[in-house]
Amino acid sequence: MLPRLAARAAPKRAIQTASKAASSAKAVLQSRTICASACRRSDALFVHRDTPYNNPKIPFIFTSENMKRAEEIIARYPPQYRKAAVIPLLDLGQRQNKGWTSISVMNYVARLLGMPPMRVYEVATFYTMFNREPIGANFVQVCTTTPCMLRGSTDILNTVCSELGTKPGGTTEDGKFTVVEVECQGACSNAPMMVVGDDFYEDLTPESTKRILAAFSKGEKPKPGPQSNRQTSENSAGLTALTSKPYGPGEFCTPEFQ
Repeated sequence: MLPRLAARAAPKRAIQTASKAASSAKAVLQSRTICASACRRSDALFVHRDTPYNNPKIPFIFTSENMKRAEEIIARYPPQYRKAAVIPLLDLGQRQNKGWTSISVMNYVARLLGMPPMRVYEVATFYTMFNREPIGANFVQVCTTTPCMLRGSTDILNTVCSELGTKPGGTTEDGKFTVVEVECQGACSNAPMMVVGDDFYEDLTPESTKRILAAFSKGEKPKPGPQSNRQTSENSAGLTALTSKPYGPGEFCTPEFQ
């Protein structure tokens, strides 16, 4: 009889033990303090919030000149694919809107192309070429990806921020400059470099960077391209290949083939 009673009591003791463990775990969970990470406005790049300077009530339409340009762009695509013109039209609107793409620009492009506004929002928030906030008169993009970093882009970025008195992502108080840190701009052989507006400034040093910024600050436009003595992307160390006269066709062939 005793073994049989013990067998019957074992499941009951197991249930009681499990119940106590669950109660203990629940107490621990209830007593745990709530922790939260610091608030980061990561949604600022994706979610629109109406502001006095950026809301759908602010009118926007293309100028007559830009409307003509827009019609030329749209005409490049078959009628059923006119929505493919969304990127060049957003770029055209951004240029007219002093360098940034407002919600009114997006809505206008959506109406012009017969697209749902959400489809235009998706494009504008995906591509970093579209600025979602107002920028300064001179938009300075300093490349800090690997090739530029190896050539001293950190010094260039620090020089830009020091000269303008702002940080990456900031705009100067006079509204002349906005500075951002970007990934590869495709001029790796001429690193380090930065883009101001649509122009590339390459082979930079802290000294040449200061000269460029000073010129823009005065309303001047310095010559873009390499700021060293080389032309385009030629080897900065000089010619290292094809240093002798190239031979002509058939020069090393046997006489019967010359």
